[in-house]
Amino acid sequence: MGPRAVAYVACDPAALARDVAHLADVGYPLRGIRVLDAFPMTHHVECVASLTKSGSDAM
Repeated sequence: MGPRAVAYVACDPAALARDVAHLADVGYPLRGIRVLDAFPMTHHVECVASLTKSGSDAM
């Protein structure tokens, strides 16, 4: 499909790191990340990563 941008939502930081590394390898480098503490007082966090196709002007 070749989207200009991808928003990746994950609850597992290790899986996010693995997948972001793969996406960077195929032309979608990480542009930003936000971590949300949706479940206070637990070890769970939600991560939202923004990836933009290399050479794209999308932000």
